[in-house]
Amino acid sequence: MEDIKYSTIKTFGPSIFKAEMPKDLVTKLNQYVDTILKNKEKSSELNHGLQLAGDVTQEFKLEMEFIKKSGWGEFLMKSTDRWIHIELNKRISKFALINSWIVRQFENEYNPTHIHGGHISGAGFLKVPKSLGDFKQNKVGKDYSGGKLQLIHGSRMFMSQSVFEITPKVGDFYFFPHYLMHAVFPFKNSEEERRSISFNARIDENIYDVYGV
Repeated sequence: MEDIKYSTIKTFGPSIFKAEMPKDLVTKLNQYVDTILKNKEKSSELNHGLQLAGDVTQEFKLEMEFIKKSGWGEFLMKSTDRWIHIELNKRISKFALINSWIVRQFENEYNPTHIHGGHISGAGFLKVPKSLGDFKQNKVGKDYSGGKLQLIHGSRMFMSQSVFEITPKVGDFYFFPHYLMHAVFPFKNSEEERRSISFNARIDENIYDVYGV
């Protein structure tokens, strides 16, 4: 697997870790998804929509065999270890992947504010529409939020923002603590797919539990 570019983001409270997925891994993931979509039985078997918060076209789990063979699990584990080492100067000895899934979002669909399970979660982008739309009114100087991932923590105060908005870009992946609230806004004026990928995992309890002895 080619070298991965990393950066940490800490605009409020919890640390956020950004990693660039290798291009060959993005290709493998998209090819896997496209293959699943051609198989209605397999697509139905892997359906994950009832367990997730979104009002989107389709959400389905990745098969563990594929996660191991494709290098996706390795990417998640190594990135998490790098993040923990940078932030806490510790190394994980455990990375237990709970699940990983695909979200296929189209025009006017969304994911409401929610949190995940486990210890570590994340979201990244496999396909992004060329245009996510724009304001109905001419709002000069204001950023349009359509299709963006919004991370939320605490409340807005002096010198402290409570939200961090991420413009989706193919290959970008963001790691964050499972409890960090997040949402995805609907986009418009496009028939293209916004395809993202997420995961939940557990790490060493003595690293995660900062209140432990």
